[in-house]
Amino acid sequence: MSRLLLVEDDRMLGDALAAALKQDGWQVDRAEDAAAARLALVDHGYTAVLLDLGLPHGSGLDVLASLRQRYDTTPVLIVTARDQLSDRIRGLDAGADDYIVKPFQADELGARLRAVVRRSQGRVSPVLRHGGIVLDPADRSVTRDGQPVKLGVHEYRTLLALMERPGRTVTRESLESLVYGGDGSIESNTIAVYIHLLRKKLGEDVIATIHGFGYRLGGGE
Repeated sequence: MSRLLLVEDDRMLGDALAAALKQDGWQVDRAEDAAAARLALVDHGYTAVLLDLGLPHGSGLDVLASLRQRYDTTPVLIVTARDQLSDRIRGLDAGADDYIVKPFQADELGARLRAVVRRSQGRVSPVLRHGGIVLDPADRSVTRDGQPVKLGVHEYRTLLALMERPGRTVTRESLESLVYGGDGSIESNTIAVYIHLLRKKLGEDVIATIHGFGYRLGGGE
């Protein structure tokens, strides 16, 4: 599961956005003022940031500036009611990756988030491929050799985490955090169970076990 920081001082709107983002598969951390946002961005690594401009204890542009001054390239999508062209230009010139004006549809927000993350990872196509396996994050579909494969939620998130990191070994602890958001209450063999189920559905050689480290896409061992 990808982790996102939502910086929004309107609690009701923040609750609605967080609910929609969680439905879309994100783990969401919250900050309601600029100081809390800056602290969270120093202490944690995020896949993306949703950033309001009008915040207590500083502006969203201040938060963005401090992020970019550290050469942190985390994708930032500005979410604001300010719809003036000058505001959009200022935000983009400050280092934002995209800009969406309230009100907006949750589907558009999800699509823009996927786009900025995709660009940050150097991917042009939204679709992830590994051999005959194709994963489309837009509709959460998976096919193998052109045939649809039905995956449970956690199977899908496990596969997504691995396909977003091709060629890299992902530790069990990292997978647990990506799939469950670091919930320490899960069983120690839970990820191994989902790896086993994915191999049954996609092929034994799709995911390799790197003993003592974790898992990666490729031939099994």
